[in-house]
Amino acid sequence: MRFITRKDLFQQLKNDLIGKDAYRGVTLTYSWMANQFGHFSLGFIPTFILYTFLSTKTELSRPEIWAPAIIWGCWILFELYNFLGPLLFNVNSKKQDLQNEDYIFHPEWGNITFDTLTDLCFFGLGAFSCSLLCTYSLPAMVIFLILSVLVIYPSYYWYATKMHLQNAGYPFQIRLSQWKFKIQDQDKAIITDFVKNPQSGKHLLLFGSKGSGKTSLSVAIATELSIKNNRCSYVTATKLLSMFFEKAERVGLSPGSWAWHDSSLLIIDDINPGGQIKKDILRAPLFYELLDNPEYGPFNKEYLRKMNTIWVMGNEEAPEQLEERWENLFKQIGIDESNVLRVNLDPVMVK
Repeated sequence: MRFITRKDLFQQLKNDLIGKDAYRGVTLTYSWMANQFGHFSLGFIPTFILYTFLSTKTELSRPEIWAPAIIWGCWILFELYNFLGPLLFNVNSKKQDLQNEDYIFHPEWGNITFDTLTDLCFFGLGAFSCSLLCTYSLPAMVIFLILSVLVIYPSYYWYATKMHLQNAGYPFQIRLSQWKFKIQDQDKAIITDFVKNPQSGKHLLLFGSKGSGKTSLSVAIATELSIKNNRCSYVTATKLLSMFFEKAERVGLSPGSWAWHDSSLLIIDDINPGGQIKKDILRAPLFYELLDNPEYGPFNKEYLRKMNTIWVMGNEEAPEQLEERWENLFKQIGIDESNVLRVNLDPVMVK
């Protein structure tokens, strides 16, 4: 089922264009449009300045072609340096490279390339639209029309992607390549496979004390999947407990939003603090009791069992009895042991 439809896109666009952001807040979709308008302006304004100079101070023929071509060419060179710089001009020592200090998880270069090409289209649109306003020419019109067609799909993709990100309810923005905490190689492999090969019904347990990066890692993982237009949701454990007593079909806060049980990936954060607080504050038996309430219990268990879930836990070795541990909760829900993945981010455990 597609939750973000064309109707939702137009409704979000209407919300972003009409009204003042001073009282409604700035959405990710609005920020993306403002960013692209900035790229358009950075093509338009320098082209106007250069065209004025070339047409009044020089004898150069066809300034309406040269001005946008030069400005767009400069932006292309800038974006090439901006994109290829980290790859071609890496000044780190070989030892640092071997230690993998730059990236723990490598960036999605294909996605970054697509974003760069989108920006270049808007730079070019600004440059050649300015040229057409100054002096009409057929070559400038042809290039402008080609760029206008090329930018249609990227605009649709990125606007819909920003809706997936903002409807997920993340507490902050972070890509997986920005995550800089310590992690063991086998745990890194688990995370990479979880992102690249998402399979329904996988439950990832992130253990670690305060400051180990477990919340930021969970958000980074989900962000990568949101960018692929998966329906992801972020909730704290206490908030989710209250949601176990409702069955909202759609959430009306923003166009195209979804309820927790419609998510392809659910982050359950702040289950327990960990670190020096050894005992679980939210016990597994209480969680299951509220999950399996008389009215919505079967419904809750069915959806929680079949969706991908990231459980942001505390200490891995809790002192509770076996029947009070979270492994027993998964068995009660009907989650197979083979679908439970474990990652420990505790600095004491990570070498």
